[in-house]
Amino acid sequence: MSDAQSAAPVDPKLLELLVCPVTKGPLTYDRARNELVSEKAGLAFPIRDGIPIMLVDEARQIDDRPSHAQ
Repeated sequence: MSDAQSAAPVDPKLLELLVCPVTKGPLTYDRARNELVSEKAGLAFPIRDGIPIMLVDEARQIDDRPSHAQ
């Protein structure tokens, strides 16, 4: 049953409408982690049971970009 929850697709039309609540910028869908990512804000918003959780308190900080390296 957890496969059904994690594999629940996100409606592409919904993705077109959603924006980052912090920057109001676009979001990208990370299928592997089942989250919506705001590169500008450095946040990833979880999707639970096919529903995007667009709360900053629920978002994961993404630190994929090296900030002080080089």
